[in-house]
Amino acid sequence: MEPAEIAADPTNMVKPGAPGDGLIFNPNTWSAPHLDAADEQKLKAVIEWFEDRGKQTLKDHDREQRWYADFLEMQAAEGIFADFLTPARDSNGDPARRWDTQRICAFNEISAFYGLAYWYTWQVTMLGLGPIFQSENESARKRAAGLLGEGAIFAFGLSEREHGADVYSTDMVLTPRDDGEGWTASGGKYYIGNGNKAGMVSVFGRIEGVEGPEGYVFFAADSQHPRYNLIGNVVNSQSYVSQFELDEYPVGPGDILHTGPGAFDAALNTVNIGKFNLGFGSIGICEHAFWEAITHADSRVLYGMKVTDFPHVRQAFTDAFARLAAMKLFANRSIDYFRTASLEDRRYLLFNPLTKMKVTTEGERVVDLLWDVIAAKGFERDRWFEMAARDIRALPKLEGTVHVNMALVLKFMGSYLFNADPDLDSPPRTLEPGDDEFLFHQGPARGLSKIRFSPWQEAFELFSDVPNVALFAELSESFKRLLTEAPPDEAQQKDLDFLLTLGELFTLIPYGQLICEQAALTGLPHDTLDQIFDVLVRDFSSYAAELHGKTSSTEAQQEWARGAVTKPVVDQDRFNAVWEKTRALAGGYEMRP
Repeated sequence: MEPAEIAADPTNMVKPGAPGDGLIFNPNTWSAPHLDAADEQKLKAVIEWFEDRGKQTLKDHDREQRWYADFLEMQAAEGIFADFLTPARDSNGDPARRWDTQRICAFNEISAFYGLAYWYTWQVTMLGLGPIFQSENESARKRAAGLLGEGAIFAFGLSEREHGADVYSTDMVLTPRDDGEGWTASGGKYYIGNGNKAGMVSVFGRIEGVEGPEGYVFFAADSQHPRYNLIGNVVNSQSYVSQFELDEYPVGPGDILHTGPGAFDAALNTVNIGKFNLGFGSIGICEHAFWEAITHADSRVLYGMKVTDFPHVRQAFTDAFARLAAMKLFANRSIDYFRTASLEDRRYLLFNPLTKMKVTTEGERVVDLLWDVIAAKGFERDRWFEMAARDIRALPKLEGTVHVNMALVLKFMGSYLFNADPDLDSPPRTLEPGDDEFLFHQGPARGLSKIRFSPWQEAFELFSDVPNVALFAELSESFKRLLTEAPPDEAQQKDLDFLLTLGELFTLIPYGQLICEQAALTGLPHDTLDQIFDVLVRDFSSYAAELHGKTSSTEAQQEWARGAVTKPVVDQDRFNAVWEKTRALAGGYEMRP
């Protein structure tokens, strides 16, 4: 990737000179020329539907916890779920139906912009479809495709009340029938989105009498069957997150999706497919909150000054903008790693947990920064922000807490930092419409430590003239020296508290890499990139200080940490330029009351 290759960004995601460099989704001006014209029109129809309803209706339905039947009717009429969530091999030749991660992520962002519940019912439908469309059970796949065409939603029956998502301990048991004509399933599932209305529920369990992984099974159930007992919604929310029990539910051979180790792989590979969406949901929530916060603050006068003239307010908004811009740059670049993946190139398996974990936790920080400015206004019942402040907390915690994803990320650290393949290039942009069929043929979910990466330093070298990128690259190299000169000892390698902080430091490096790659591909202005890395340098220093304070840190590790606590390169002109782009967002969008 050479800087000379930079062209106008065909996604219209970056517009140098526009408010916020055009990075913040604006329903009034949104376009997506990289999508099919029909897909762009569908998404514009979704935006128009929400805008016509108005903020008060959204707020009322959220407060009343009203089931979003109207939203589901709208998407069915537009063919959103049917077209966007049917892989090409099950589309019956309809070219509009394919699994295209670019348009899927566009819908993620738009639906979450208007409310987590709308994103959530789509998200768990995607998870429910994962085991079905990975299956060789052609009749089950055909049934799912038909139901999607009718506007149905789906559910992913993995987690249980006593065991969470620990598939090794499932209590859902399939007992062979005496007549040899299938099984009966008994057991409970807990925290299952869409479990109240799903046309098909992909349920994970085990076959009675078969020990170990060979006993695993995924089967399809109907939420309206009399042996499917819906107990209720386990959360205080408009989203329906169900608890249900199967009581001798009849399971025929045609309902079996996967058996043995393949069922375990289907569970993990489904998470790879579906949980990637969490980051884009967080982005959508942050964008709506940002519009509301900056417009409010810029119109307020306190103590004879406009609120946005206070230095601490400028800093908070500029940091929030830089963090949100970084989230979008990273997440959109990670799409390319998904769409170009193969059995020989599985780098997406690092960027998936980073999108789930890093982007969503950054979303919390963005909302907190905005909330610090608007203060009590963030609680008011007529503001959309009140929903954002609550819902942004959910995304880092859905199907895997931060420490679970960090443990996964750490598996890649050695290969990423020390065994880069100099012959491996970063992937090209993948804007063209297409079917991402590899996601349904990912193979066994193992061998993570053997995955190879391209040299990460190359992304930073593209911007060696950007002061804080250059400084961050130096800090990244120093982290490598820490691992070789003062690596975690045997006790520290078992100390998850220590490893979580070490993981936070490591995470910043691939996060920064993809930000730079996307910046090069989209022509991001250098002042915005420099401000983003001003934030990342401060974050690196903060985690280094945290490592220094760990009970188990050694003298050598503490010495490294003291050297890694670094002030970013200060440039007041650059800060002012980015602040003016941020402030220019004020009044650019406000949802109709």
